[in-house]
Amino acid sequence: MENTIETPKQIVNVLDQYIVGQNDAKKAVAVALQNRIRRMKLSAQMQEEISPKNLLMIGPTGVGKTEIARRLAKIVNAPFVKVEATKFTEVGYVGGDVESMVRDLVENAVQIEKKKAYKKVNADAVKEANNRLVKLLVPVDKKKQEADNLKNAQEMLAALQKGQFDFNRPMSESEEITDDIREKRMTVSDKLRAGLLENDMVEIEIDDPAQSMAGNNNMMNQMGIDLNDSLSQLMPKRKITRTVTVSEARDILTKEVAEELVNQADLYHDAIVNAENTGIIFIDEIDKITGSNAQSSGQVSREGVQRDILPIVEGAHVNTKYGSVNTNHILFIGSGAFADSKPSDLIPELQGRFPIRVELSDLTKDDFVRILTEPNNALIKQYIALIGTDNVKVTFTIEAINKIADIAANVNHNTDNIGARRLHTILEKLLEDILYEGPDMQMGEITITEKYVDDKVGKLAQNQDLSRYIL
Repeated sequence: MENTIETPKQIVNVLDQYIVGQNDAKKAVAVALQNRIRRMKLSAQMQEEISPKNLLMIGPTGVGKTEIARRLAKIVNAPFVKVEATKFTEVGYVGGDVESMVRDLVENAVQIEKKKAYKKVNADAVKEANNRLVKLLVPVDKKKQEADNLKNAQEMLAALQKGQFDFNRPMSESEEITDDIREKRMTVSDKLRAGLLENDMVEIEIDDPAQSMAGNNNMMNQMGIDLNDSLSQLMPKRKITRTVTVSEARDILTKEVAEELVNQADLYHDAIVNAENTGIIFIDEIDKITGSNAQSSGQVSREGVQRDILPIVEGAHVNTKYGSVNTNHILFIGSGAFADSKPSDLIPELQGRFPIRVELSDLTKDDFVRILTEPNNALIKQYIALIGTDNVKVTFTIEAINKIADIAANVNHNTDNIGARRLHTILEKLLEDILYEGPDMQMGEITITEKYVDDKVGKLAQNQDLSRYIL
């Protein structure tokens, strides 16, 4: 586990940069994460005995439940996946398989390991990519190339007759280079290193993405079977030609070379180990699968989903196309509003697997003011930056920000409470004209005042019928 965070307090400090309030929830997830870091420092025998303390977050929508879990995973670069409990169905029903959440987690872990592995070989990959680029920019004589192709075709036919040909073996790259070609390639190589050809166009062959998609069979993937590997052994890889810039071609070739340099078997093994020991699965809308929330015979299916989720949370082996994954030490974070139900409506076995319960509080007007201004990704900062691309400088007065927060709190109170998401709808309506007219305006400054806010959205908020539809 990569970690530069030393204590739970430091974890909370990082979360504070993006999420306002909810200190109890931040503290709980920080302790859960720190316990995972502590576990990795113990002996292998003791590690096996210590299971993660799964969390259940309870609170209305838009108060930060998902964001807390997502930021938590980013802190340690851990595999993370968010799933909706409502998309799963009981075994025997048409719908999603609960084991797919584990397979999605492993896919995420594979991408993380690929980034790390490719970074290690990046210098060698770029060097080889530049060599291939030089050959593409200064190809050999066409007639000579056709003669080489004919020779390769004859060799391929002979190998086919003997049953010894490998469809995926690269064609022979032997080529006779004249002095003229060699000098041109040396000149182009120097220009490449100097960055003088980055915007030049070059033709490049890449694997046909449509062919790789043909092996993505959801039914087979649910059984942990990857058709891509099987199909690639039976049929040659189809290539397509693209005309791209030298810069883009280098990126494509670097990725191809990196895949050749990296041991994929080791990569998949490391990804599974990473997913098993540091993976985080966030199960949202878990309250929607409680029995008491059912109206009719659907109750059986919803409780069935709970029973299907139970063994995954307890600890089971799930087959994926990269290998078997043990879920014993994956951290599960459940989340739900529990407005029409309560945690005790979950089946007892599942309740026991989420021992840490945290209730997130409703957001107040003061919280909205802080959300608009304090976080690193504060909404006000985002809109100022967006409008600034049109050479228009927007400034919000503190009175205007307070008015926006007040309107958000009132609309949430009088209609459905959607938490901080209400700020998005209000700001979009407030800045609608500026966002529309911005590209046609000359450079200038606009100050958003309390009166402007009141004129644009204040009157809408006072009319409950209009606010329900517009805000």
